[in-house]
Amino acid sequence: MQNKDSNRLNVLRSVLSQTLNASKTSNPVNTDMQMLALLRKSANASRQASEEFKNAGRIDLAEKEESQVKIMEEYAGGVEILEEEEIRRTVKEAVEKMKAEGGKMQMGEVLKKIFSPEVFGDKPVEKGDVAKIVKEILAES
Repeated sequence: MQNKDSNRLNVLRSVLSQTLNASKTSNPVNTDMQMLALLRKSANASRQASEEFKNAGRIDLAEKEESQVKIMEEYAGGVEILEEEEIRRTVKEAVEKMKAEGGKMQMGEVLKKIFSPEVFGDKPVEKGDVAKIVKEILAES
């Protein structure tokens, strides 16, 4: 922080504080996906604060919040998650395996099977993306 980038410093302090606070609860930040969720939650809070500052006529504070959102999104972009193609391939394999076993082909049952440790394990995936792909694959079959 030699160049006095106060916005970046504030974001780092905020993220460290939130991580420390989470470590004192029953749900500490242990994985990249939990860190990604924390960063996105903070970015959304900053976006809302920016909108409120704009509505109140405080453009200076709104710009500060928007710059912090950009920094948080930059950090969130550093978390590697599986690509859609790999998710699609893994989901298709799991669905075909469930069909072979004679399991129920309902959305909830498929998602339960997919999010079990044996399918994705500890690979970072977006649950919303997986659910969308499962819905598409179940509609095809």
